Amino acid sequence: MLLESAPVGRRDAFDRVLDSVLSRYILEDARFLQESAQFHVPRFLLNDFARYWRTMAVDFAYKRRTRAREGFAIRNIKLRMSRKLIFVSGLLACFSGHILITAPELSALMSSANAPYEFVRHLRRVFAQTPLEIVASIINRHAHLRPVGAQLFSAYDVFLGVLRDDQKRAHLENLTSEAENDDGIYQELRCASHEFRDAVLDLFFDEGTMLNQLTRVYGIF
Repeated sequence: MLLESAPVGRRDAFDRVLDSVLSRYILEDARFLQESAQFHVPRFLLNDFARYWRTMAVDFAYKRRTRAREGFAIRNIKLRMSRKLIFVSGLLACFSGHILITAPELSALMSSANAPYEFVRHLRRVFAQTPLEIVASIINRHAHLRPVGAQLFSAYDVFLGVLRDDQKRAHLENLTSEAENDDGIYQELRCASHEFRDAVLDLFFDEGTMLNQLTRVYGIF
């Protein structure tokens, strides 16, 4: 809901639910609310994004087994690209207090009387963007990340280009596992997924921002 939903019609109920969900994550994380904390990262929210990613991976493996690999190719590519992008944007949103807000701004926010609700409002602004926009908002703040952005978005554009092509999409949906290794369309997307993966790794382990440190603390341990 946080990463993919959009309201249909009036926004009232949508806004109330999202505010309530995020407020629970922030208000019930005592460590997050401590001004003395080294990092202000909503750990329970991050953990649920990680669980969501693992659930998608398990679901992929389950469908591969129960459907006799039918539709395996397109599900595999989606897991490598669009599903992974959702997870990436969720992690970046959790880190956003340190990469989209300056240190003085974050300090002022966390010392305010309404710190939890101010941070919820910050997260709502982040989640109002699409996953691609969340990634772009980080990359565009740092000139040295532009090559990473070019690689990431170029690879994703290849993926979108194939999915927009009805014939290629249908080809992937019907591709047998025996034909995957010799199939040009599938191999093109597989190479694009590797480019995408490498760009994501470069982004999260970038030493010119705080992402490297945040990933080591929260992404590994």
